Amino acid sequence: MSKQFDVIVIGGGPGGYIGAIRAAQLGFNVACIDEWKNDKGGPAPGGTCTNVGCIPSKALLQSSEHFEHANKHFADHGITATGVKMDVAKMVGRKDAVVKQNNDGILYLFKKNKISFFHGRGSFVKAVDSGYEIKVAGSTEETLTAKQVIVATGSNARVLPGVEFDEERILSNDGALALGGVPKTLGVIGSGVIGLELGSVWRRLGADVTILEGLPTFLGAVDEQIAKEAKKAFDKQGLKIELGVKIGEVRSGKKGVSVAYTNAKGEAKALEVDKLIVSIGRVPNTIGLNAEAVGLKLDERGAIVVDADCKTNLPGVWAVGDVVRGPMLAHKAEEEGVAVAERMAGQHGHVNFHTIPWVIYTSPEISWVGRTEQQLKQDGVAYKVGTFPFLANGRARALGDTTGMVKFLADAATDEILGVHIVGPQASELIAEAVVAMEFKASSEDIARICHAHPTLSESMKEAALAVDKRTLNF
Repeated sequence: MSKQFDVIVIGGGPGGYIGAIRAAQLGFNVACIDEWKNDKGGPAPGGTCTNVGCIPSKALLQSSEHFEHANKHFADHGITATGVKMDVAKMVGRKDAVVKQNNDGILYLFKKNKISFFHGRGSFVKAVDSGYEIKVAGSTEETLTAKQVIVATGSNARVLPGVEFDEERILSNDGALALGGVPKTLGVIGSGVIGLELGSVWRRLGADVTILEGLPTFLGAVDEQIAKEAKKAFDKQGLKIELGVKIGEVRSGKKGVSVAYTNAKGEAKALEVDKLIVSIGRVPNTIGLNAEAVGLKLDERGAIVVDADCKTNLPGVWAVGDVVRGPMLAHKAEEEGVAVAERMAGQHGHVNFHTIPWVIYTSPEISWVGRTEQQLKQDGVAYKVGTFPFLANGRARALGDTTGMVKFLADAATDEILGVHIVGPQASELIAEAVVAMEFKASSEDIARICHAHPTLSESMKEAALAVDKRTLNF
């Protein structure tokens, strides 16, 4: 017999579990279906982000950064550390423990909010008078029905044509997060967020890392000045980044992986590595959803077609996160999940795509919100620029990390902040001030007039805002 709910959420990643919680807060009877399993076969809600994305990668980045500090930077502080070694198995075990804490936290939140959780794969069966019938295929099969359905099935790693992931030598982010030891040589195809972060982890631990990028420019979505500053830092660290390459045959054998490619000059090259990470983006995950059973419309990419409010072509069916248009970011998915739950309740859910922050958690960190300088030029917008280097920031000097800068872009006529771009220490935390400012339509003068604690990295935000009017105080 079918179990009746007001709302069924298919997918327990950031968009799904947050949407389920908000719907429950608003008084709906909610079910959430998720099929992720831990190593014991138990439920592991949280999606890609928690299991093989944001959370585990940050755990490994933190561990590898501690290791690099101990080996290369402790001496600057008068700390003698000899014979420093990395126990990779223990590092990966810590990462797994952090992931489990997050999985368990989500299960607790479901109980707290009286959300019925079903462990398995959710798929459409048919439209019925009471809404939609959803099948849960897991250890036991269930049939659920609800008037409203939120699809939050996320995304999968894009496969390089002809090169399948074996997670032994040719790795997706999943395999790259679970290596049992440090490879002597590591190749990475793609210099996006995943490629740079995972390349950084294993480079710090001693791997010789080469990143091959098909585009002629480094981090094309990032402000050009910031991207150049970041690449200088990565080059100095020893990350080998080749741009404008064309990947040819990839062969995997007992000794490793061979990648044939043509470089930007048109020369034929070959890269021989122990392991290869392929990080060329992600594709919407609608596998097994059985969208055709109810006529749910997908686009040519396999993404679910939605309007500005995340409504699909079917009444009562919504979709959020990586499986729809827009940036594939966990926090974007969360905001859409909340907005959809509120729209179901007759409220006015809101997501502002112009103020979604982006972060790359390398060292230096890279973060930005709003438009880049090249976008403003392309759009014909008259603007002013203000920059401030961390080299001139007292807290950055004390930390021993003065790489990078803060950059403000403001409207030439109104002084409204149009974009803020940061490369440097704690950029991921600093960008929040810019997001708040832009949400409130602040001017650069507003930030310049606000008292920032001294000494802090946040003073660089104030100074960059002052620089828009050419009146920095410390540079």
